[in-house]
Order: sequence, then structure tokens, then C-alpha cells
Amino acid sequence: MRRLEYKWLVGITFVLGLIMQILDVTILNVALATLGREFGVGPGGLQWVLTGYMLSLAVFIPSSGWIADRFGSKRTFQAAVVIFTAASVLCGISTELWMLIGARILQGVGGGMLVPVGQAMLFRAFPAHERAKAGAVLAIPVTIAPTLGPVLGGALVEYASWRWIFFINVPVGVLALLFTVLFLKEEVRERPGRFDLPGFLLAGSGLAALLFGLDHGAQQGWSDPVVWTALGSSVVLILGLVWRELSTSEPILDLRLLGERMFGTGNALLLAQTAAMFGVLFLVPLYLQNLRGASPLEAGLALMPQALSMLVVTQVVSRVYGRIGPKRLILAGFGVQLLVVGGMQLLGLDTPIWALAGLLVVQGVAMGLLMTPLQTATFARTAPESMGHASSMFNVSRQVATALGTAVVATLLVAATELATSTVDPSVPAELARAQLAGYHGAFLAGAVFTVLGILLALRVRDADAAPTLDPEWRETLAGERARERTVR
Repeated sequence: MRRLEYKWLVGITFVLGLIMQILDVTILNVALATLGREFGVGPGGLQWVLTGYMLSLAVFIPSSGWIADRFGSKRTFQAAVVIFTAASVLCGISTELWMLIGARILQGVGGGMLVPVGQAMLFRAFPAHERAKAGAVLAIPVTIAPTLGPVLGGALVEYASWRWIFFINVPVGVLALLFTVLFLKEEVRERPGRFDLPGFLLAGSGLAALLFGLDHGAQQGWSDPVVWTALGSSVVLILGLVWRELSTSEPILDLRLLGERMFGTGNALLLAQTAAMFGVLFLVPLYLQNLRGASPLEAGLALMPQALSMLVVTQVVSRVYGRIGPKRLILAGFGVQLLVVGGMQLLGLDTPIWALAGLLVVQGVAMGLLMTPLQTATFARTAPESMGHASSMFNVSRQVATALGTAVVATLLVAATELATSTVDPSVPAELARAQLAGYHGAFLAGAVFTVLGILLALRVRDADAAPTLDPEWRETLAGERARERTVR
């Protein structure tokens, strides 16, 4: 099989797996109220349907690189797809809440390996100078699935059954497994090293405690002793993890990779990007439903223009990246994002939906400018044998950024809303609505802080650090510039 054919087969396989995982998360959010009525529980009980999955992810993402190196990327990806698909069936046939929570934890085992291992396979299949094309492949599920999820979830819950929000994963999982069996080659490292049990325990428990603390704090409030116990424990465990992984020659989570300038900067940029954009993705549906009276289905449809513009811009960026370099594109993306945050401050109680849709189109442009350059440049100098560990690290950063972004935005929304409503008469609906709108404006400002952080980090990016991913002519130009710099010095 020619290499040109194989890399796209890897891309298709990973896209199928990623669509399955993202759809599962976004569809479930729409169906939580229905699940509460089905099982006769309140938000507290339902929270573990989400939290159990998140904590399971936290345990298996850090170890996914070693597992793939030890047992083979193809076998690990196959196992992840089978586990996730089988767990989806178990979710769909659950008759008790504890069964659903257990099945969701099992889903997290598959999901924790699915994305890091698939991403590593994808970047190994594409040569460094063609990885921007891989970024264009990743844009398909990342843009389509989050937009389709709420719409599809609302339709399934309303016209079929809540069980189908899980059963919908089965045909996608079967197709992904079929592609894996028929087309993918096995990749096994000759010497993967011993299993780092202390690192595994410290990484899994530390990340789980951190994510739980951030999530619980955003949901229940930061005065809860459980929150500070979890966060305090996470600090101790993560410090222990850092000491362990830097002192062993065979770490399960290779923190030394962060010492490479572009990889370390890329992970920091990922945190800023995810947290900055999550404010809009998290708050706009709430604004539409709570203040404008939209249904979950209508709120989901309102996000479609963003997905379409992101998909278009990503395809363009993947073609020009090699001739422009990552720095300009990343700076442009954060600059556009700052305009979006400013525009969100102008939202009112009667803002036309077309105006909001226009803002979301601009948000999609920002996401499209950032996604491919960030991921491509971050892995520019990562050796193929280190790709599994690097992908695990990158996905750990993504999970932390998502949890941090959610916690900050949700906390600011509550605090700003309470402050704004404390001075109005709650019996006057118009005044109360305006005060609640002020709360949303305050929460949107969190995106500005993370966006400015992203701009400052982007200034540290050097196109020369991403030279292996650029077009040959541009690499030669950079090499000449660096040689002249050394001569001047």
C-alpha cells in the first residue's frame, strides 16, 4: 500500500473515532434533564454520569502513550474503540443509575486511549512538512461533531428515546474498527521500557483530583471543603509526579518533552486557546436558553455558522501554513478572538439572532486560524518514537484547559450575576433580565484574559522552531536568517 494512500486511511480512521467520542459528550449534555426524569434523580446524582467519565479519562490519558508503545498502536486503538462502543451499548441498556455511571466509567477507559493514540498514529503517518494537512483532517470532527451533537441529541430525545444517544455510537464504532482491522499497520516500539507504576498512580490520581476539584468547585461553589481537599491533594500528587517523572529514566508521562521550546510553548498556548474560546462555547447556549427562551435544539442550531466558518478557514490555513509559518497565524487567531470577546459585550436582550450568528462566524475564523498552526507547530520537533508520550501530554493539557476554562467561566457567571442582581428588584422581570445580562457580560471577560495570555505566549513562538513542518523554500529562508543572526553575534 502506497504511503499516500495509507496516511489518509489513518486520517479517516481517527476521524471516525474522534467523531464518536465528541458526539457522545455533546449529545449527552442535551439529554441530562431527560435522564434525571428517567432515573428519578436530581442534578447531584446525574453529575456522576459526567464526572465518572471525566475521572476515568484522567486515569488513562497519561498512560496511553506507554500502553501503545508496549502493545502496539493499532491494537491499542482497536481496544479503545471496542471498549468505547461496548460501553455505549451498556449505557443504552442501563435500567439503574449505578449501571449508567459504571458504563460511563468504562467509556472513559476507551476514550482516554482513543484520542491520544489516534493522534500519535496520525502524526506518524504524515511527514512533518505535511502535518498541516493532518490538521485539516482533524478539523472535520472537531467542527462538525460539537455542532451536530446538540441538534442530534435534541432530535433523538424528542422523537426517539434517550437510549439512542448512546446507541448512535455503535455504527460509528463498528466502522472505525473495520477501518482499523483492514487498513492500519501495527506500530510497536522495540523497547517501550518498564511500566512506571508510581508514575501511573501519581498521574492518574493527581489529574483526577485536579479535574474533580475544578468541576466540583464550578458546580457546588468554592467554599465546599471537598473542593479544597481535592485541589490540595492534586497539588501534592502532581508535585510528586513531577519529581518521579524527572528522576526516572522510563517515565510514563515524559515531562522532559516540555523542555523542547516549541512543544512547551505549544502546550501553554493550548491552555490559553481552549480556555479563551470555551467561554463563548459555554456561555452562548446558556444566554440563548436562559435569557432569550431558545430550546436546546435552537441553541445548537445557532452554533452552526461558527462550525462552518471554522471548517472553511482551517482548510485554507492548512494550505498556506507551510509558506507563512505558525507565529503570524496564531497571533492573528488570538487577535480575532479578542474582537469576538469585545463583540460579546454588546449582546443585549433583543440583539438580532443574525448579529449573534455573525459574531459566531468570526469566532469560527479565530478557531480556524489557531487550530492547525498550534497543533502542527507543537509537534514539529517531536521524534516519531516519542509521539505517543507527546500526544498523551498534549491531551492532558487539553483536559486541564477545558476544566479550568469551565471553572473560571462558570464561577464568574455566578459571581457577576449575583452582584448585578443584588441591587435590583427581583419582582420586576425587565430589571432582573438586564441584571442577568450584565452577569453574562462579566463572564465573557474571562475570555479576554486568556486571549491576552495567548497573545503574549504567541510572541514567544519562532517559526524556526517549527521549521520541519514548513515548505522547503521557507525552511531555507529561515536557515539563512539564523545563520546571519549568528554571524552578527
